Amino acid sequence: MLLKCITGISLLLSVILFVCTNAALWLLPVLFAGFFVLGVLLAVGFLWICCARVDMSVPQEEDSNFYRRLMHPYIEALITLVGVRLHTKGLENTPKDGRFLLVCNHLFIADPGIVLHCFKNSQLAFVTKQENQKLPIVAPIMHKILCQPIDRENDRAALKTILKCISLLKEDKCSLCVFPEGYTSKDGKLHPFRAGVFKIAQKTNVPIVVCTIQNTRPIFKNLAKLKKTDVEFHLVDVIPPVETKGLSTAELSDRIYECMIADLGEEFRF
Repeated sequence: MLLKCITGISLLLSVILFVCTNAALWLLPVLFAGFFVLGVLLAVGFLWICCARVDMSVPQEEDSNFYRRLMHPYIEALITLVGVRLHTKGLENTPKDGRFLLVCNHLFIADPGIVLHCFKNSQLAFVTKQENQKLPIVAPIMHKILCQPIDRENDRAALKTILKCISLLKEDKCSLCVFPEGYTSKDGKLHPFRAGVFKIAQKTNVPIVVCTIQNTRPIFKNLAKLKKTDVEFHLVDVIPPVETKGLSTAELSDRIYECMIADLGEEFRF
């Protein structure tokens, strides 16, 4: 939508200027390109200003509708600009009522954007590594939409994050997404899960939405070659709360791991 608006306005302004100045025909595409670049710069500048106003030191207790609505057009524009052709499957099974815990494998930095794009109506927040709190633009938006940083090397601090996530679900403030591997997979395989994250679903009585993502790793490499990248995103299963009761987190972790492997293929087993 954002790119379409910029394109439409750029085309309109270039045609108006072309007609009013009686310029040579070859100037028309030059005018369009100039207005388009200006439009993109203004859009980025507006986003930067909005994010610069965010005080990261102030705890965010409520989901910001403004920042959530702000980010989606930019994510859609980025997906288009980097040449992603997104193929989805099973999204019609997304729970329509109530909150849920979404779990997915993790291959590349683009994965959260893909997930947010696919679940734009689900008020989704992430459990994210602490290092992401330093990212310009990204960190302020994550802060405003209730993403929760987790210290993966400190069990006590990680427990506090898990408890905060449980509180967010119980208070109906957002749904949550976790990448249970804990780290980005460097070899593309599905690595063993940190089972403790599944306590979030068991303690809040919410369904677990199991998803897989494929082929995000070569996005930037293909972009450099001016090639598009076909990305697969599948909603594989929705596990209702009744099926998680009585299971240990290790048993639940094994079930979800096998569910993902069944969709990804045995070659992705670690």
